[in-house]
Amino acid sequence: MSIDQRTRRLKDVAPLTAEQMVDEVLPTALRSHGDLATHGAEARKLPPLGLALENAEITLRIQAGRLGVESGLAHAGVVARLSETALSDLVQDYQSTMGLAMTARVQLESGQMDDWLGWEPVLRALLDGRKVYAPGDVTFLDLAGAPLDLDRVFSVDDDREEIAHFLHEAGFLHLRGLFTESEMARVADDVDDYIARAEPDDGDSWWAENDQGQKQAVRVLNFYEKSESLRDLVQSDRYQWLGDLTGDGHRHRRSAEGLVKPLGIVRGLSDLPWHKDCGQGRHSYLCNALTCGISVTGADRESGALGVVPGSHRANVKMPGRDPIMDMAPRMLETQTGDVTVHCSDTLHRAHPPTERPRKVVYSGFGLPLLPGDRAEDEPRYNREARAQLTNVEDRIEAAGRTATGRARS
Repeated sequence: MSIDQRTRRLKDVAPLTAEQMVDEVLPTALRSHGDLATHGAEARKLPPLGLALENAEITLRIQAGRLGVESGLAHAGVVARLSETALSDLVQDYQSTMGLAMTARVQLESGQMDDWLGWEPVLRALLDGRKVYAPGDVTFLDLAGAPLDLDRVFSVDDDREEIAHFLHEAGFLHLRGLFTESEMARVADDVDDYIARAEPDDGDSWWAENDQGQKQAVRVLNFYEKSESLRDLVQSDRYQWLGDLTGDGHRHRRSAEGLVKPLGIVRGLSDLPWHKDCGQGRHSYLCNALTCGISVTGADRESGALGVVPGSHRANVKMPGRDPIMDMAPRMLETQTGDVTVHCSDTLHRAHPPTERPRKVVYSGFGLPLLPGDRAEDEPRYNREARAQLTNVEDRIEAAGRTATGRARS
């Protein structure tokens, strides 16, 4: 039941020169996965991709029925200008096309942002051998080979093999009643306490703005260290068994974040749209980790339940958002107080905004052990404090798109 999809090691990430990428990395990838990438680019009807570096200009395009690399930008339909280090991160899956756009490490000189983002699954097919998703690629079967009931809610007394199989197939779980209402009440008090203590720009909280123009803390970082009540629960056997489900050796990260979901949020990192946790990059280094949502107050359609797309952890698709090509119907996981949801880091998910009443949730989870000889992540660009400084996804992508449109007109 393994969900370990890693194909790269962090210790192997190295700065690649333009010459290395053009003369070695891309030709090798084209020999290995050229057919796979060609099929994906043709199916997505992508324009040729031009990459403009300081000392090199190349275009990825299909000629005579096969994807190839040519010098120059004469035939490029979308042109992305980026540094040598940014392209190095891209070809090594350390940062994705979306990640580069969000962190302003790429500028489009022509073409549409949607096309730049659309090349991501094709690049992953080319460089990592991951097939670009096509409708019908993902199906769902139970252990007996019958259609899987994707609406199933499990209890701790259910068969662990069935639970693990469901997670492997669907990429998520809904577990009923792991914790009691009184336990959740104590955790809720801690969330409220540290939300009240938060200050803007403290690096220890995320903030959002409501429709009245009021800014408020919506997420407490380092909540594992702050809340003794939460620590007692996640260290218990009632929770820790989740890390053993797939047999991959997942280990609890000994970290957590406490969230409130207020009404009327219009800006900021609160009700995140459809995304994968690896959407900014590093899928092949870290997926799949397990993210667990502990329902402190419960969540339904009125209070903003978690949304997931079943099977999306098995689909190489365009990010951000819900790729229109996906034919898997989303689910809303309506929970009761004390329930726990689990989703793979590569499962497409979102936070539905509450419409009638707020809710509280704590996120914690389990990461994969290091591959033999690998090192732990130590790149500060992706830590929680750095990510807390980002504007929301739509604003960053929209801004990058406006820049591209403006340059195309000039």
